[in-house]
Amino acid sequence: MSPLQTAVLLAAVLTTGLTAGLFAVFAHAVMPAFGRSRDLVLVEGMRNINRTIVNPWFMLCFLGPLPLLAAAVALFRDGPALPWLVAALALYVVSFLVTGAGNVPLNNRLEQAGEPDQVADLGAVRRAFEPRWVALNLVRTVGHIVSFACAAYALAVA
Repeated sequence: MSPLQTAVLLAAVLTTGLTAGLFAVFAHAVMPAFGRSRDLVLVEGMRNINRTIVNPWFMLCFLGPLPLLAAAVALFRDGPALPWLVAALALYVVSFLVTGAGNVPLNNRLEQAGEPDQVADLGAVRRAFEPRWVALNLVRTVGHIVSFACAAYALAVA
């Protein structure tokens, strides 16, 4: 591998893995903890997470795999890593779209529901948010983990 190929593929694997790990933490710890919490805790906690998660480090890890995996596909167009990189990119794109079309609109609706201490029926807000958000998070988590595995395997065979 050339130094450019190595750098691009390592960066793609790293950022893909960090994103997979983040969503896995939500699936395995954050949402189960909120699931055991009162309505106010879940609504307030998720609103606070949604307000703080969009930061440069998150955006680098969440958006970075798209151009990095695409560049890796172009750089490894001949060889055994290519099918794994194509799979990694395709899975990442699908998982990214689940976030944009599913989780983000739910986050936005949660924000638009109003201040948690002023909402008349927090239980209704929670029921409109939690089950669908958790299911969509599981879908994107699996997609990101498999994308990471494909990218890591591409690194191994490259």
